Amino acid sequence: MADAGTFDYVIAGGGSAGCVLAARLSEDPDVSVCLIEAGPSDVDDDAILDLSQWMHLLDSGYDWDYPVEPQERGNSFMRHARAKVLGGCSSHNSCIAFWPPAECLDEWVEMGATGWGAAEVLPLTERLVKTILLRDVAPDDPCGTAVLEAAAMVGLPTVAFNRGETVRNGAGWFQINAAEEGTRMTRMSSSHAFLHPILGTRENLEVWTDSWVAEVLFDEALRATGVRYQRTDLTGYDTVTARREVILTAGAIDTPKLLMLSGIGPTAHLREVGVPVRVDAPGVGANLDDHVEGLVFWEASKPMVTTSTQWWEIGLFTTIDEDVRQPDLMMHYGSVPFDMNTLRRGYPTTDNGFCLTPNVTQGRSRGTVRLRSRDFRDRARVDPRYFTDPDGYDDRIMLAGVKLARRIAEQPPLAAWVARELAPGPDATSDDELLDYIHHCHNTVYHPAATARMGAASDPMAVLDPQLRVKGVERLRVVDASAMPKLPAVNPNITVMTMAEKCADLIRTS
Repeated sequence: MADAGTFDYVIAGGGSAGCVLAARLSEDPDVSVCLIEAGPSDVDDDAILDLSQWMHLLDSGYDWDYPVEPQERGNSFMRHARAKVLGGCSSHNSCIAFWPPAECLDEWVEMGATGWGAAEVLPLTERLVKTILLRDVAPDDPCGTAVLEAAAMVGLPTVAFNRGETVRNGAGWFQINAAEEGTRMTRMSSSHAFLHPILGTRENLEVWTDSWVAEVLFDEALRATGVRYQRTDLTGYDTVTARREVILTAGAIDTPKLLMLSGIGPTAHLREVGVPVRVDAPGVGANLDDHVEGLVFWEASKPMVTTSTQWWEIGLFTTIDEDVRQPDLMMHYGSVPFDMNTLRRGYPTTDNGFCLTPNVTQGRSRGTVRLRSRDFRDRARVDPRYFTDPDGYDDRIMLAGVKLARRIAEQPPLAAWVARELAPGPDATSDDELLDYIHHCHNTVYHPAATARMGAASDPMAVLDPQLRVKGVERLRVVDASAMPKLPAVNPNITVMTMAEKCADLIRTS
């Protein structure tokens, strides 16, 4: 095992946050940065960059494709798509772009994340969006237009997103982070927007792809000194040394996995799998938060669109409970058939259909990420524990969402597009029947978060302090969705990139 070099900062994970952080830190020519990513590069790869093709990336060679553990009340067949490519999930999921809700950021502060309020963070989003090029989706889908007209008839007026306040009750065409290049939209992932323009131009930045980090290395004083990673040719392992800090940016599943493999996690679990304990950190891999997603799916009575920027172009928000600060229900409108979780249960499908996918934005069920073994190549055990909150909140909000989706489809503008409801289907009418369908056929919006959350120094379940430093060791930080205290009520990718902007500022001023 050889030392492959020494840098000021070693960033483990070239995802949504890692690419932003590497670009920002390397702006200082006196600072050297190494970014290590397990997957391939996305440079000149149209399979990644052509936004309209993103659904082909699910369950592909670019996807870690994590199965979930058997679910007590949820869909045990569900899989978590996690990107295995430079740019992470910003290179892999759709490019739905929402500014972080101010109300969410202020709630993070209430949960112990001092310095993460709207006043401190939103100026960083403003800085970020100058690079990633947000734009409104063009209203070119006639069924989508009918969705908005129908939504307005049930109290969700048509709005434009990212105009300075959180939409609590309204619907509109999404903004996306994409650039128009000829006849296609090219995704402006964190890799494409931040790294592509500087690759090969900064001597102080190295980006290593196809290099899988196995563990963080420490000295006897529990200072992070670098990482061990698998060589690209799979012939063995090398190390890379960090003079100043190691920063983990591997995402809400792989960051807690990497912490645990490095001896930072719940003592009993680490001993169970044979990992020597460095720091007892019970919050590592706990508190798994996610946006659970339901489905109402119709066969269309008219031809659906055959071209689209990304096929999921409209969002609908509402408040089921009146006292909430953020909307507690969101729906995505999809202009494509979506039978990923219904076909195996015997529901009919179609080649010409559309759907609304209600999701619980502020869910209360919490799951875990645990090691399967001490071998870094083994996939983590991901147990979201969907619909297990003791008060039945997630059930109640999702049930209201399915009923609201049906109400929208009953309004004349959208009813004209409905040939028949395919799932849950007209025979499912009672709450018990709908909940049974939801539990067996739900999906996820692919937003796992909060598995190594930041919080107050006195909070024993907070893995990080508000400066994103891992408690109990030195010279180790985390910045990705795992660091969130909880999910925002919107698609969180821009929030994750904004967190990287703040992390860069925290490092530069420390």
